[in-house]
Amino acid sequence: MSERNDEAERVTAAWRQLTGWLRVHAPVSYASLLPPAAEEDVRAAGDLLTRYLGYGLPAELTALWRLCGGVEHQYIEENEDEGEVGSGRFLPDGVLLTPAEAVRPRLSGSDRRDHWDGAQVVPWLTGDEAGPEYGQYVSAAGAGHWSTMTGPEVSEPRHPSAAACLEAVHRTLTVGPADLTGSDVPGITWGCLVREDPEHPGLDDALGHWAPLH
Repeated sequence: MSERNDEAERVTAAWRQLTGWLRVHAPVSYASLLPPAAEEDVRAAGDLLTRYLGYGLPAELTALWRLCGGVEHQYIEENEDEGEVGSGRFLPDGVLLTPAEAVRPRLSGSDRRDHWDGAQVVPWLTGDEAGPEYGQYVSAAGAGHWSTMTGPEVSEPRHPSAAACLEAVHRTLTVGPADLTGSDVPGITWGCLVREDPEHPGLDDALGHWAPLH
């Protein structure tokens, strides 16, 4: 039980550190944070995993949802035509999934059978909001990437925990180097934290207003 408490406390501290930075430096991204998820929604997600797959939610993911239940992109007038900037997409692997969205890829299909070869992982981030078909997972072994586009495919953990991932994001923002969490480097545009690859820019209109942090 103490280990679970330690995981919850660490991810709570990491999230508050990161969102505290957003509040000051990227207020539109900060405004995208939803209130804590309802306890019944968190419990329902855990119950589904336990019933059909034989494992529940990682303690740190439950703790995170008790701080923030997901994100909702804010309206940005300058972004209306191009729609390039999602204010809630401030993490390297996209947006924070809600409890219901997190278990859906893991329990795909009406039969809710395990199509992931027993991988005890829970999606928590996605860069594909329409699907979602890929993103980052949390497990007892750490945080890594998942995809159902050609698989499913589950990578080896790239961070020892979700907390370690969030700590690396905060370190990238405050200390650097800019590419600590990948080739897409953090910058600010229209009050949003946005990641862009300077060598292969994907932004068009917003790029003229985007300034890298480092």
